[in-house]
Amino acid sequence: MRPMREKGVCLMSRKDWKNIFVLLGSLSEKHKDVLVSLVGLSVFTAVRPFITVVLTGMLVDAVYAGAGLERLLRYVAIGVLGTFLMHAAEGVLVMFFNRKLEYMQEIQGQPLNKKSMEMDYEYLENVEVHETRQRLERLGGWSLMARVLSVMNKILREGVTVIAAIFVVAPMFIRGSHSLSGGFVGSWLMSLLLLAAVLLLTMAEFKCGRYFNSKMADTRKQMSGQEARFKYYMEILSGCESQKDLRTCKQQKLYEREFEDIARGIKKTIDRLARYTVQDTFTQHTVSALTGFLVYAFAGLLAFAGLISIGGVVTYAASILLFTESMGRLVYQLSWLGGNSVLAGDYFTYMGLAQRKHEGTIPVEKRRDDRFSVEFDHVSFQYPGSENYVIKDLNLKFEIGEKMAIVGRNGSGKTTFIKLLCRLYDVTEGCIKVNGIDIRKYDYAQYCDLFAVVFQDFRVFDFPLGENVAAGGRVEKERAADALERAGLGERCRALPQGLQTAVGKEFEESGVNFSGGERQKIAIARAIYRNAAFVIMDEPTAALDPESECEVYAGFDTMVGRKTAIYISHRLASCRFCQDILVFDGGKVVQRGRHEELESQEGLYKELWDAQAQYYA
Repeated sequence: MRPMREKGVCLMSRKDWKNIFVLLGSLSEKHKDVLVSLVGLSVFTAVRPFITVVLTGMLVDAVYAGAGLERLLRYVAIGVLGTFLMHAAEGVLVMFFNRKLEYMQEIQGQPLNKKSMEMDYEYLENVEVHETRQRLERLGGWSLMARVLSVMNKILREGVTVIAAIFVVAPMFIRGSHSLSGGFVGSWLMSLLLLAAVLLLTMAEFKCGRYFNSKMADTRKQMSGQEARFKYYMEILSGCESQKDLRTCKQQKLYEREFEDIARGIKKTIDRLARYTVQDTFTQHTVSALTGFLVYAFAGLLAFAGLISIGGVVTYAASILLFTESMGRLVYQLSWLGGNSVLAGDYFTYMGLAQRKHEGTIPVEKRRDDRFSVEFDHVSFQYPGSENYVIKDLNLKFEIGEKMAIVGRNGSGKTTFIKLLCRLYDVTEGCIKVNGIDIRKYDYAQYCDLFAVVFQDFRVFDFPLGENVAAGGRVEKERAADALERAGLGERCRALPQGLQTAVGKEFEESGVNFSGGERQKIAIARAIYRNAAFVIMDEPTAALDPESECEVYAGFDTMVGRKTAIYISHRLASCRFCQDILVFDGGKVVQRGRHEELESQEGLYKELWDAQAQYYA
């Protein structure tokens, strides 16, 4: 369970401070000017009010003493000029600081995204890692660094205000300490009693604020879940594909009821949040009023006793109020910094995920004929955190250059077999060899170049068609057009006015084209062809195609892959008949292997699956 600090309502531990300082240290390596501006801005913002406070007291005393106009104007000029210069310096620093914060917000995902692309694939399927990333993304448009800097700015500002107030008020304490007389309690003791009373009120305000903030944090957390449901239903209602099911199944009333339930829940949550906010605000104003009454009453008594001047009352009272208000805000901001320190811990945990995958150095052999031998040598595999073997003691050899199909029931290990071959995961036991060498010893980037994969859950991006086919690299137009032609999209591409420059989808370009699901699958196949890798692996590559297009793909399969090895995963056994080699998986093992004619005539799992599907082919 995560600690209460996540709500931003408790003080910080040593580890929390360490996380914050490490975060600021990493910032200072690249942006020292940000920290300098942070300190300068905090000092100017904190000190500026005291110019007015001190000079106002001096001006009142001067008027009361009957000073001349020249002296009064001098005080006014000093106050106006000092305030103007402080405002000007503060304005420059605010502009610079805010510009840096905006920049950090813009690039907030860059380090996380870079880490996501470089980390071992197993982390991407880890629930805890995924939740950590989600927590870091739920910052309301703020990067963690910008968020911490904003809070640190407030903490430094309130801290400097407290120190400045002490410097202004201290002489009055010292002056009052020399005025003890007889049995009368002197101003020194009275000042200490006042300070104690003010601190007690501040602590009471902090405790009440912590309670209400805890309640509001719980309420916001509940509302975030409600808003997530609301967003989910809005996405359904705004999508044309989901609207087809919504209308044909007559689910409108169901969604109306769901929206009413969500609306009622959100209204109750907002009412509760407003109630806590009002209570918190009332507590703050009450404490502020009591504090102000005590301070001004005490300052008046000191002035009545002749211990301080009338102007001193203004300076003394205003400084004490600034002190108490800043103390309350300082403790409050420290509590929020504690919440951010937990996120900083998440950040360092995520960014510090170690590479477990062995990094080989042997270059992959360059072969003009793309002939490679592959061997699974007593390979077993468990997914991290699982006690069950998905692949168990698998022994298998095959030569590159053939067309191979992999079939079997769901959960039999087919996709895991491909993940291991592509080194998305490393084997738990045994080893996989290519040309007799353990694939973990090869340079990982070079080894990945051997494969062009079309997964069942492929992704086509809202980029120009040519960039989708070239996968982000330099688009060779003739090569891209050839890949689209071989994938069955040549005629469609030639009919597009912008050709390879056509945007896939209308997310960013109004002139874009919304390709159908089958066409998108052909784009993914074209991308695999364009890659020109030794292995072409296709996981249900025709799942989104109509029968005619599927037949077209099968008929042109030789043209698509040429002499390369094609590993084909499918649930439709009829689509495997063109393959020279069929592997039948069951329970993480290959239980049958051969051509379609051989397997179809033998008793076994393949014949069982074939007979079960054949009745639907007629």
